[in-house]
Amino acid sequence: EVQLVESGGGLVQPGGSLRLSCAASGFSFSSAVMSWARQAPGKGLEWVSTIYSDGRPLYADSVKGRFTISRDNAKNTVYLEMNSLKPDDTAIYYCRWATVRGQGTQVTVSS
Repeated sequence: EVQLVESGGGLVQPGGSLRLSCAASGFSFSSAVMSWARQAPGKGLEWVSTIYSDGRPLYADSVKGRFTISRDNAKNTVYLEMNSLKPDDTAIYYCRWATVRGQGTQVTVSS
């Protein structure tokens, strides 16, 4: 069974940082293209970042320079390091592989 389990969300002040993790199981992680997406209240799902099996990253313009995606194939885990957080980053963040996504983790940026 394919599983994606996100963690690391929380409440943070503007300008702060968070590190999200996504533990994957049930498929060949080391060869998988992994992504993060987010959904803000009342809005649709927005792609945030993708990392290829060779470690090459892609970022949405809205997070470029602030977020860093990485992976640890030994731990079957993908990370999203988020810095200089803004209120507009408030959303549920989902880890995705192919058509599968996890349950999400809430990130709230507020003073």
